[in-house]
Amino acid sequence: MLAWEIVFWLCVILLVYAQAGYPLVLAALARVRRARTAIAPTGGEPPTVSLIVAAYDEQAVIARKVANARALDYPRDRLEIVVASDGSSDATVERGRQAGADLVLDLPRGGKIRAQDAAVARSRSEIVAFSDANSTWEPDALRRLVGAFADPAVGYACGQVRFVNDGGTNQEGLYWRYEMALRALESRLGSITAGNGAIYATRRASYIEVDPIMGHDLSFPFNMVKRGWRAVYVPQARAAEKMVPSLEGEFARKRRMMSHTWPIVLRGGLLSPRGYPPLYALMIASHRLLRYAAPFLHAAALVASFVLAGSSTFYALALALQLGLIVAALLGRVVPLRPLLVARYYVLTTASVAAGLWDWLRHGTPAGWEPAEGTR
Repeated sequence: MLAWEIVFWLCVILLVYAQAGYPLVLAALARVRRARTAIAPTGGEPPTVSLIVAAYDEQAVIARKVANARALDYPRDRLEIVVASDGSSDATVERGRQAGADLVLDLPRGGKIRAQDAAVARSRSEIVAFSDANSTWEPDALRRLVGAFADPAVGYACGQVRFVNDGGTNQEGLYWRYEMALRALESRLGSITAGNGAIYATRRASYIEVDPIMGHDLSFPFNMVKRGWRAVYVPQARAAEKMVPSLEGEFARKRRMMSHTWPIVLRGGLLSPRGYPPLYALMIASHRLLRYAAPFLHAAALVASFVLAGSSTFYALALALQLGLIVAALLGRVVPLRPLLVARYYVLTTASVAAGLWDWLRHGTPAGWEPAEGTR
C-alpha cells in the first residue's frame, strides 16, 4: 500500500504544482528579482518587415487578411506583405494577388513550415513576421511587436491573440487568459516557453528552419534560448482569431497540435537542458513537461485511488472527486451549464495530450494542415 500512496501523492503534488504552484513561483520570483523590461524603440526609421501569411485553401479569408495587413500603422515602403500558398486547390493565390499582396508564392504542397521557409528565403527584410490567414491585427500591432527588437538580445517576439467566440460551448478563452498571465511573467523574468501562430516575429538572423512537422509555436522559443537569444511576449501587440465553436472541435484541434508537439518534446531538443539557464530550465519543466505529463499523472492518481479506496475514507473521497470530475464532463455534453462545460473542457483538453501522442506513435504526423472547424 505504501507504494500506491507514494504514487498518489507524487501525482497530486505534481498536478497541483503545474496548475497552481508554478504561477505562484513565477509571481514570487518577479517580486524578488529585477524583471527584464522591454526597451522602447529609438528614433529613426523602423526596421524593414516582411509579414508572411502561410495559407492553404484560404480563399474565403485571404483578401480580408491582406487588407488588414495593408491597413497596419507601419510605413508602407518598409513593409512587404507575402502570401505563401501551400499547394492551395482553390482561389487563394488569385485573391491574394488581387487584394494587393506584394508577393504571392504558389508553392507545391509541403506543409505550413516549408511554406514559411520559402517565404523567408524570398523576402529580404530585417524582421520576418508571421500571421494566420484568419487573424486580424490591431492597427498598431506590428509596430508594437517590432518594437521588442530594439533590445539586441531579443530574437523572437509574439503578441497577444484574443479568441472571439460567437457562441458555442468552447471554454478556451478562460484557459487562454490564464496562459497569457503565465506568459507575461515568464517574459518579464527571461524568456517565454511557447508562442502562438497568430502574431509573432523573428529577426532574419535568428530565424530557424525546423522539421516540417514541428510548428514554430513551441520549437522557436526554446531554440532561441539555446542559441543565446531572448524570446519575449508583447501583450500590447494584439490580434484576434475566431475560436473553434465546440468543445469537441477544440479537442480535435488540440489533438492535432499535440501530434506536432510530441516530436518536438521527444526528439526535437526540448528535453535536453543543454543551453538553458537554470531559471529557464525550471520554466520548461514546469510549464511544458509537467503539462504534457498531466493525462498520465491523472491516470496514475486514479488507479492509486481505486487501490487505496478501501483503506481509508480520505482515499475513498479522493476517488469520488476524480470520478465526479469525469461524470461532470460527461454531463457537460448534454447539460450546457458553465461548471459542467469547464469540467468537460479540462477533461477533453487533458485527454487530447495523450491522444496526440497516440496519433504520432501510431502513424506519424503529416506536415500538411487543414483549417480548424468553424474558425473561418
